[in-house]
Amino acid sequence: MAHAYTPGLRVTRQAVMRKQRRLPLKGQVLVEVGQTVRRDQVVARTELPGEVSILNLVNRLGVTPAELPGYLLKKEGEAVAAGEPLAETKPLIKWFKTTVESPVAGRVESVSAVTGQVMIRQAPRPVEVRAYVDGRVVEVIPGEGVDVELRGALVQGIFGVGGEYWGAVHLAVGGPDEVLERVGPEYRGRIAVGGSLITIQAIRQAREVGAVGVVGGGIRDQDLRELLGYDLGVAITGAEDLGLAVIATEGFGRIAMARKTFELLRACEGREASLCGATQIRAGVLRPELIVPGLEEGGPPVGMQREGLQVGEVVRLIRVPHFGRLGKVSALPAELRQMESGTWVRALEVEFEDGVRALVPRANVEAIEE
Repeated sequence: MAHAYTPGLRVTRQAVMRKQRRLPLKGQVLVEVGQTVRRDQVVARTELPGEVSILNLVNRLGVTPAELPGYLLKKEGEAVAAGEPLAETKPLIKWFKTTVESPVAGRVESVSAVTGQVMIRQAPRPVEVRAYVDGRVVEVIPGEGVDVELRGALVQGIFGVGGEYWGAVHLAVGGPDEVLERVGPEYRGRIAVGGSLITIQAIRQAREVGAVGVVGGGIRDQDLRELLGYDLGVAITGAEDLGLAVIATEGFGRIAMARKTFELLRACEGREASLCGATQIRAGVLRPELIVPGLEEGGPPVGMQREGLQVGEVVRLIRVPHFGRLGKVSALPAELRQMESGTWVRALEVEFEDGVRALVPRANVEAIEE
């Protein structure tokens, strides 16, 4: 029988993970293979070229490009401070003198003899890549970055926003079906775990008190729009400057967190974790995640390809009309089945917790990997 491979949403107490840490361009790697690193440790560093400011000095001074070098106070390669005179005319009467000051601090990169334009390159911007997780360096790519391997618990969400953070895990509700409505000052530097819904009020409170993350079952799309100030569309998330990461483990709306996920997070209470809200559903799956190093030893490496779905496996529906629902695979028919839309697709039968069964396209489910 043919198998359908479905990217899995992983929630497990024990996994071997390898995290790639790469620079955006060539730079310096600061660690070696076999070295133990901490999540906040800088493992690679580089510098991004500074921005360029272009000044049309011939118009400002009223001279020709050929005359410009005689009026410059700074030569190519020389440093200039913001507000420092860059060029000036030399009239007989000093009151008619025209001075052009540099709008930025940097270095004179070039002076065009054709256009009379002067390019000022601002100082390069340092870029540091941190380990993100506590682990061991297993591979070094000279000038580019490293791979860090670790063992521990992993909770992947279905959607998230915000970049990489770390802090201690703390439950803010008593059960997986409770709404997260308040995040107090005791969550400063911590990750607040909710139940069925993350409200916009809770996220705002978390930002105000300095929490590093909020995790819950679901989030309303209108709250997300209000939080970001725009519609996300289909682009990858993770670059939002929110000051914290927000992760929904189940979907959009009020959806209770899966009990297994909630109990795993309860077991991680008080432990330090790394989390990242970066998400990409199309063109390569990227999941928001929460990682707790060293909770338990062993487990298969994350990212190993599965053979395929099997009867009895737990799956989540990722498209309407059953979006967000959990169920078990009750049948895997080998032949193509016709859907309501009229298309013929490979399908499977799912039995939900209430006993109701539904025939859905295999592309509409994702496996919940143990």
